[in-house]
Amino acid sequence: MASFRKQGTSWQARVRRRGYPVEIKSFPTKAEAERWARAIEGEMDRGEFVSHTEAEQTTFGEIIQRYMETITPKKRGHVEETIRLKATLRHRIASMSMANLTPQAVADYRDDRLRTCKANTVIRDLAVMSSIIHHARRKWGIVIQNPVEMIRKPTMPPGRDRVLSEAEEIRLLHELAPTGRRNPIMQPLVVVAIETAMRRGELLSLRWNHVHLERRVIFLPITKNGQSRFVPLSSRAVVTIEKLPCSPDNRLFPINIAAMEAAFLRAVRRANLADLHFHDLRHTGASRMASKLPNVIELASVTGHTSLQMLRRYYHPKAEELALKLG
Repeated sequence: MASFRKQGTSWQARVRRRGYPVEIKSFPTKAEAERWARAIEGEMDRGEFVSHTEAEQTTFGEIIQRYMETITPKKRGHVEETIRLKATLRHRIASMSMANLTPQAVADYRDDRLRTCKANTVIRDLAVMSSIIHHARRKWGIVIQNPVEMIRKPTMPPGRDRVLSEAEEIRLLHELAPTGRRNPIMQPLVVVAIETAMRRGELLSLRWNHVHLERRVIFLPITKNGQSRFVPLSSRAVVTIEKLPCSPDNRLFPINIAAMEAAFLRAVRRANLADLHFHDLRHTGASRMASKLPNVIELASVTGHTSLQMLRRYYHPKAEELALKLG
C-alpha cells in the first residue's frame, strides 16, 4: 500500500508490501509520486521488483573508497591501484550516485581522461572501474547494470618494438658507468635486465636467497601472472651478479623505482638514445634470446609469458636474420 506526505515543497511517496523492504522517494509533485508508487507496486505484483534504494543512496566515490580500503590492499599491485583510484575520486564521476552511473557518464569520464592520458592508461582505468562495479553488485547489494560494459573502449595502441642495438648498448652502459655521483647499481641492473629479459618489478624485488649462481638460475617466487618461475643466467649475467656488493636489506639492486627511472632517463639523454624506455630492455633481451632458443616454449618459460600472442609483442626478429635462416 502506498502513502503520500507533503514535506515542505516536495511530496514523499512510501510503498509498503509484505516481503519487500519499504520504498521511499521524494518528488516535486504529488502526481509524480503517485506514478512512481503505481510503477513500484506493479513490479511487485508481477514479481519483477528489484530495490534500487541502495544504489540511489550510495555514491560511486563511497564504493571506490570502500573497495580501496577492503579489496585493493589484498592485491600485489595495490600501490599502483591505490594511486589510480585516488585519481578517480578527484573526478566528478565519483560524486554521482550508483543509480545515476550511466554509460554516458562513464563515456564522459573516458573522454576527459583521454585528454591528458594515453589510451593504455584509460583502458586500465576502465578495467578497474568495471571490477569495482562487478564487486559492488555481487557482494554489496548495489543493483545496477555495469555501464563500463556498454561503452566503446579506446583503441589499444600497437605494442612497442624498440630494441637496443649492440652499439646503443655500449653507449648506454658507458653513460651508466659508476663515476662521480652516479649510482653504481644502475650499470649491472641494465646488464642483468638485458641478459634475463626480466620485468622491472621482478628485478627490483630480487633477494640474494633467490640467486643460485652454482646452478646459474634465479628463482622468482611470485611474478606478474601469479606464477613462480626459474630464470636461467647467461655467463655474462653470472659475472655481473658475482661483482654486486651485498646490501643490508638482502636486495640485489637496492634502489627504488623512482630513483631507478630517473637515473635511467638521465643516462638515455646523455647517450642520445631516441625513445628508449627501461621496459624496452625486456624486448631487447627476448629478441636476443629468440636466436638462441628457437623453441617458443623454452623462450616463454624464460620470459614468463603465458600466451604466444603476448610473447610476439616482445620478440622482434630482424628480417635480415630471418633471410639468412631461409638460405
